[in-house]
Amino acid sequence: MTRINSRKENELRPVKITTNFVDFAEGSVLIECGRTKVLCCASVEDGAPRHVPEGSGWVTAEYSMLPRANRERSRRDVSKLKLSPRSAEIQRLIGRSLRAAVDLEALGDRTITVDCDVIQGDGGTRTASVTGGFIALAMACGRLVESGTAERNPIKNYVAAVSAGIVEDVPLLDLCYEEDSHAMVDLNCVMNDRGELIEIQGTGEGRGFTVAEQRELVELCRDGIAQLIEKQKEILGG
Repeated sequence: MTRINSRKENELRPVKITTNFVDFAEGSVLIECGRTKVLCCASVEDGAPRHVPEGSGWVTAEYSMLPRANRERSRRDVSKLKLSPRSAEIQRLIGRSLRAAVDLEALGDRTITVDCDVIQGDGGTRTASVTGGFIALAMACGRLVESGTAERNPIKNYVAAVSAGIVEDVPLLDLCYEEDSHAMVDLNCVMNDRGELIEIQGTGEGRGFTVAEQRELVELCRDGIAQLIEKQKEILGG
């Protein structure tokens, strides 16, 4: 099949990452994956939630989509007086993914919140949030070390994410909106730089899918994530 912008089946969308996009956050990144644009800001605060063991820290995330991030205006969550189920599910995914990259004991009695705000959505907003959010998180942790606030860097490994799917029975990497809206199978994958899986979200949208098809999609994601992690390392000097 012919893809949008004539991409190969295993080809990522063009990725652009701009660091220090805002002045006040301890770490900030604008990540652009094709036409998807997400602003990720990491903020450090003293103290950790009650459920966290004494002496350890916490990493969490919040996710939102601006009203005109999509083709039609959506209502802000605040206007509905509660977080939408989709936003809640996505921010839990981002939080779990980013915590997997951090030694919480090394972080100490602190909380880092990574805010991911979608400026423009064209598919893959949650995976872009994980990839960009990790860079913002790593920048914030680096500042803790530079300032002498943390004895050692809490980052223990790199983390990135990407989507894959089956469209017209063809496995494709990094779906844009037009592809995603017609996908028979949709899968989001989070991995670290050791090639270990952190989370997989796979759904049969138009049909079921086999274990072999799932493996093929994960392999596509693994190769795409490896490329994204190389970009992260170039930016962070890892």
